[in-house]
Amino acid sequence: TLIDKAEALRESLDLEGILVTRSEAGMTLVQSGQPPAHFSASAREVFDVTGAGDTVIAVMAGCLSAGLPMRDAAHFANHAAGVVVAKLGTASVSPEELLTAVNAAPAGAAGNVLAETSLASVLEDLRAAGQRIVMTNGCFDLLHPGHVRYLQQAKALGDVLVVAVNDDDSVRRLKGESRPVNTLDDRMAVLGALSAVDYVVSFSEDTPARLIDALTPDVLVKGGDYAVEQIAGHESVLARGGEVRVLEFVDGHSTSGLIERLND
Repeated sequence: TLIDKAEALRESLDLEGILVTRSEAGMTLVQSGQPPAHFSASAREVFDVTGAGDTVIAVMAGCLSAGLPMRDAAHFANHAAGVVVAKLGTASVSPEELLTAVNAAPAGAAGNVLAETSLASVLEDLRAAGQRIVMTNGCFDLLHPGHVRYLQQAKALGDVLVVAVNDDDSVRRLKGESRPVNTLDDRMAVLGALSAVDYVVSFSEDTPARLIDALTPDVLVKGGDYAVEQIAGHESVLARGGEVRVLEFVDGHSTSGLIERLND
């Protein structure tokens, strides 16, 4: 797989990391001791790809020389490439243009908040490399200590944790017109910042059954007192020889309780 080849090259050259540019598929950063980070292509319009690779190299070099972590440097380089391919001919990106592009990006778009198709490709590579994929889902409207503990327990069941998040319309249908309190972008950004969470993806249906079937996790996790048969997506996971686990929620913490206290 792409990740296997990148990792083999990184090891053979004794490098800290390798950034693989993938045209319209974005970029993938492979670092020692860390899960691969995928960056979706940021360009809204593409007029000319001339110089995009040079731009990535230049911005990566500048950011790393300034002391930025490799993942942050790749984040900036990805946005810089998105700026130059929207111009005709060989072009450069100014600091002002780069900052504008970064600030205009959705919250959390720093590498682990992915579209379904991009995530499916990344998980395929990770699975081929022997990584055990764990997946859970929820609204995660107001994140609290119970959520954090639950996600830490879920991550402990495998190597890579994927969190699927209901989009705003889905939350509204399930929870009522006053929800969500936080937008989808904000909810995904907070989840993506947690150390236990490797990737975040959204879905628009009332249940994540279709998404679970598409992403084929090795372990499906749900919190609460559900029976396995009540958990959306359990059929496809079990049919592939996977595992479905139910974890207990931490008492005393709930989003509904937080909202009630805020309204008092």
